Amino acid sequence: MIDYAELLNAEQCEAATAKDGPLLVLAAAGTGKTRTLVYRVAYLMERGVDPENILLLTFTNRAANEMIERARAIAGGNVGALWSGTFHHICNRFLRRFCHKLGYKPWFRILDQDDSRTLIDSCIKECVKDVKEFPKKDVVGGWISEAANSEAEIEEVVEAAAALPVDLRGEAVEVVKLYIQRKREMEVMDFDDLLVNGLRLLTECADVRALYQQQFQHVLVDEYQDTNRLQAKIVDILAAGYKNVMAVGDDFQCIYSWRGADFKNIMNFPNRWPGCAIVKLEQNYRSVPEILSVANESIKGNPDQFQKTLRPTRASKNKPQVFFLRDGNEQAGGVLSMIHRYQDDGYKLRDMVVLYRAHFHSIELQLTLGRNGIPYSITSGISVFEQAHIKDVLALLQLIVNQRDFIAFTRLLCLLSGVGTKTSERLWEKLGHSFQLGDPVQRATLMKNLRPAALRQWAPIDAFLTQIYDQGLAEQGRAAIEGFCDAFYTEYLNLTYENADKRGEDIEELTVQIASAPKLEDFLQEVALLTNVDHQFDKNARSSEDKIHLSTIHQAKGLEWPVVFVIWVVEGMFPSARAIGDCEDDREERRLFYVAVTRAQNELVLMSPRMRRLYDGGVMPCDVSRFIKEIRPELMRTRHGMPYY
Repeated sequence: MIDYAELLNAEQCEAATAKDGPLLVLAAAGTGKTRTLVYRVAYLMERGVDPENILLLTFTNRAANEMIERARAIAGGNVGALWSGTFHHICNRFLRRFCHKLGYKPWFRILDQDDSRTLIDSCIKECVKDVKEFPKKDVVGGWISEAANSEAEIEEVVEAAAALPVDLRGEAVEVVKLYIQRKREMEVMDFDDLLVNGLRLLTECADVRALYQQQFQHVLVDEYQDTNRLQAKIVDILAAGYKNVMAVGDDFQCIYSWRGADFKNIMNFPNRWPGCAIVKLEQNYRSVPEILSVANESIKGNPDQFQKTLRPTRASKNKPQVFFLRDGNEQAGGVLSMIHRYQDDGYKLRDMVVLYRAHFHSIELQLTLGRNGIPYSITSGISVFEQAHIKDVLALLQLIVNQRDFIAFTRLLCLLSGVGTKTSERLWEKLGHSFQLGDPVQRATLMKNLRPAALRQWAPIDAFLTQIYDQGLAEQGRAAIEGFCDAFYTEYLNLTYENADKRGEDIEELTVQIASAPKLEDFLQEVALLTNVDHQFDKNARSSEDKIHLSTIHQAKGLEWPVVFVIWVVEGMFPSARAIGDCEDDREERRLFYVAVTRAQNELVLMSPRMRRLYDGGVMPCDVSRFIKEIRPELMRTRHGMPYY
């Protein structure tokens, strides 16, 4: 028999050994929710519940596997019979057995992302008259996924698509409907269909619903705050038989509404399940008391939440620090200085992370770290300067600097409709193996040899090139990028990428850095060196792995580091002006700040510049983030100016 009271704290023990019935476990950051779930599984098995009658739903296969392995170590090998996995994995198991009830064959294929994109592209070509003016397959795929996961009609989603011209909405709906029809004809499902059809199976087929409601005597759900509407309904249906449902999550860490997570699921759980018991896990094992004080202070102002207070188990250490700095450059220098200071204190680079609200916030820092030989890794896997949209606009600048850069020429021309590598090679031959953007004769030759679709796109680019060369602005770089975006590339982003707005922000920040460089050639050389150095760091990482980590806060959820820097903690950037919009609803942004703070184990450093340089060459005063202002001064160490090492 397991001594749960000995192995768990009082809160964990209460949750793990709770009596039957609905249970909501509010597991605050760093309080051992995985440990609690694992011991709940062990407790149920100890009571005689067959593992086949337990369903454990997670958001990653890694999480499910980890819990099963830990439960096996505690309760024995029979745990392997437990049903566990992601919502998609479990729905796939249902469908493999009963999909014939929905008109599918049991051997239906699941489309991977590339397969889905290919099919969408085929539907676009079949339905759309003017393909070159129509959004690309990734954008259309985003609409399809949004409609599926929010249970919305595709007409509603298309109507709300800001980047889609009104006259194209009818064709957009036709494309999506044809995509759905083609999937049925081919006997295939995409990833979203697994949830949609899994839920259909449970709602439309009474015998299937009764079977699984009878089988699953206990339903356990991890990260419940991240469920969307479909997932919450699946849980409610499966647990309706025995009403033994255990939802584990933290409303303070609900930060994924932009990808379908519904905050109401966790908040309304006690109302949907009468008699629901609530257990709060508040004893934190991750962070020092001073960091927890800031976390508690930062989140308490949010309305409509289950109030929780993180309690420390570790000894006191330093108070978190706030640095009020001049601008982004001084901020990057400040991070560099603090990195060296923490290294002197015995921390490795891998013990540190820099968190930010949006990826473009890190551009200055990446440049600074590269210049100073500090190796770093990025959650997204690639540097800002290696992403497609940045490389696209840099191709224009590379061609301005070097008229014989065939690679830059090809990348630039291949953005146009109907232009591929072979066409660009043919054009390069006709231009004499060079292309001087400032030469009207060469530009005329190019236009003469472009096909009509590509010519219509290039004509505005040609006009802006005439303007910037007449005004002597091409070598400034910033003017070239702005003109290129106005003439062509902004529309290209909107038609090509689902997250076009975020990519646009990256480009705007890039222009700021270009404007501050002494010469355009120098900047391009620095970027080239930086990306090659990154590759060298990645190679070296196999042996040492001693690199500082850079990450958006969203991608850092669930992780922790001894030392955490949070940069650009200013109004408009964190909280994000785009996220809160006109309604000033900053609740999710405040939860995101709480997540950032609670990633820190020993040291927390917040940085708030007073000024931001803009892509048009101007500057914008920055107000200190409300999230810093809401923290009582005595909880922080505040410093004005650069932290010198």
